Amino acid sequence: MQLSTLLLRALLVLLLLAGVGYVLPSWMQFMLTMAMANGLVSLGIVLLMRGGVVAFGQGLMSAIGGYAAALMFLHWGVTDAIVLAVLGGLFSMVITAPFAPLLARYRGIFFSMLSLALSMVGYGLLVKTESLGGSDGFNMGRVTLLGHSLADGEVRFSLYATTLVLTLVCSVLARIYFLSSRGLVTRALRDNELRVEYLGGSVSQTMSLNFVLAAFTAGMGGALAVMALGHIDPNFSYWTSSGEFVFVAILAGSQSVVAVMLSSLVLEVVRSFSSAYFPNTWQLALGVFLLLVIRFLPLGLGSLWSKTSAKAKADT
Repeated sequence: MQLSTLLLRALLVLLLLAGVGYVLPSWMQFMLTMAMANGLVSLGIVLLMRGGVVAFGQGLMSAIGGYAAALMFLHWGVTDAIVLAVLGGLFSMVITAPFAPLLARYRGIFFSMLSLALSMVGYGLLVKTESLGGSDGFNMGRVTLLGHSLADGEVRFSLYATTLVLTLVCSVLARIYFLSSRGLVTRALRDNELRVEYLGGSVSQTMSLNFVLAAFTAGMGGALAVMALGHIDPNFSYWTSSGEFVFVAILAGSQSVVAVMLSSLVLEVVRSFSSAYFPNTWQLALGVFLLLVIRFLPLGLGSLWSKTSAKAKADT
């Protein structure tokens, strides 16, 4: 796909979703905002999945971005939503970057468990740190947008629009990265790392870069979620939160960025409605749905429209 075509499609999607979101009730705007914010976290997992590994620690990356945004809002006087989201991603990327070379050495269950262990260590530290609110966390006030304060009736849509723009930008950049030489090397090392090394590619550098990029998108998603919720606590980094992000990534597959956002929306819709009418069984409904997807769409929802689905099936 040419870059101009990709940008045109992104612009059309932006205009369409912004128009639809403007007329939606505030609770639906909130649900869509959370779906896109969490979708950014899962997008990082999909990036790693394309290299053959699954991270169960993205909850910690999300929590770092959320805590960074909330602390900068409370103590540094940074109130702009866009700035807080970007800084949340940068803080997550910088803090987790030292662990990238270590994780890049492992594959399979070892990578997953090591990332999960780091996440749980982070959870324990957050729970025990009273200056960060301990197990209860702390609240975050109302953000501004481009230097303007937001009225009561503008908050939901403004956060929705901000999240929409940042999500589309990250999605377009992710698509470009997937089609770049580094992105193609990521797909190659999933199948044969030794051949990639023989051809002059660096497996360690590629995996480290993917991990750092995944941390950035997770941190940005966490910051956006905290701004929408108005509260941050250690549960952002708990293993169940990371499991939900992995659920979305597996449901979407590794072929389509759009599928990641749709899968995240499916999770939010099922969670919102099932928890209201079937509070004790909504996880069961999600589990059954995921089993059906794995059985009939082993490459994820993205294989329904991805041009590469037929080739991927032949390869597997």
